[in-house]
Amino acid sequence: MDYHIVSADDHIDLQWLPKDLWEKRVPAQWRERCPKVVDTAEGPYWTCSGERWDPWGGRKGAAGAMGGRRLALERGGVLEPGVLRPTTTALRLADMDRDGVDATVMYGPIVPLLIKDPELRKVCYRAYNDWLAEFCATAPARLIGVGLIPVNDAESAAAEVRHLKRIGLRTGMLLAARVQTPLWDAMWEPLWAAAAEAAIPIGFHLGGGLRTVTYSGPKAADPGNMGVRVATSPLQIDEALAAVIFSGALERYPGLKIVLAETGIGWLPYMLERMDDTYRKFLDAPDFWRGHSRLALTMAPSAYFRRQIWATFQTDHAGLRLLDVLGEDRVMWASDYPHADSTWPESKRAIEDNFKGVAPSARRRILCENARQLYGLA
Repeated sequence: MDYHIVSADDHIDLQWLPKDLWEKRVPAQWRERCPKVVDTAEGPYWTCSGERWDPWGGRKGAAGAMGGRRLALERGGVLEPGVLRPTTTALRLADMDRDGVDATVMYGPIVPLLIKDPELRKVCYRAYNDWLAEFCATAPARLIGVGLIPVNDAESAAAEVRHLKRIGLRTGMLLAARVQTPLWDAMWEPLWAAAAEAAIPIGFHLGGGLRTVTYSGPKAADPGNMGVRVATSPLQIDEALAAVIFSGALERYPGLKIVLAETGIGWLPYMLERMDDTYRKFLDAPDFWRGHSRLALTMAPSAYFRRQIWATFQTDHAGLRLLDVLGEDRVMWASDYPHADSTWPESKRAIEDNFKGVAPSARRRILCENARQLYGLA
């Protein structure tokens, strides 16, 4: 296929999943407790083990707003409650064609984090990933699914990465801000080893990590709360980025690939500068490090970034003016379909606005080649 634009961060959300996804795929002993859709006075809702989650099927107006903003599907005039456009192959491809996007990298829902039972959670990760592989197989040149990776158990995470490889998925998502054990901890070694061996890029996607934000209750819609939630969410991956570098994971596994998904790129040059300065000052204190854990790096942090890390953005004028610091091969454009932040269905216009002054060769890399090469699109 002749690729021109690849969106490196799009979505499949809970509200667009088939009603019977888990009931059809989990082992019989889990079917009573697994996520399912039930009808309520307010419409169909996902429920699990007696708890009500998000609505199913999409809603218009205030009921369907995400973070105080309308979904892209509603803005684009195609939102029909009960019509699962993002998970119906023909409709999703039609939306991509309307936007000029040739291939999409689809990050999944955070539903497993809502499940308290760790064994049921593990079963639900596996069922979703198996469904996702089937969905991507309906248009394998255009649909790149991002499998779910457990956040609470490194051995389970490693096992799921190996499973993603077996079923033909090209990448996996780790909600890095939600991990229970810090990513710099040695506990995560099995995951890094498995991802490097399987050549499965790990996407550190947004989700959680906002200390002062309220997600439910009477103050959830307060404009101050919502402003903090929406405006600062891309910055929550700073700790995960520093952790995967300073822990030495990228040093030990040169084949390990990390994607900072939906984080934007404008903040990264300062972060790289700050990490490099920290590293230089660590080197100036050799006696301290000899008496403690040794420094795990042989290069400046920015060198690992330029070798093994990519970042995605939708609109980021500041970041695109700092490509000489970031490297044009480290950055990937995304539309964020079908979220409220999405540029869909006006991505062509957003690209033209954002890429003013960007050299054609860099533009080609950022819009297509970086993602095409990372995910092995022929």
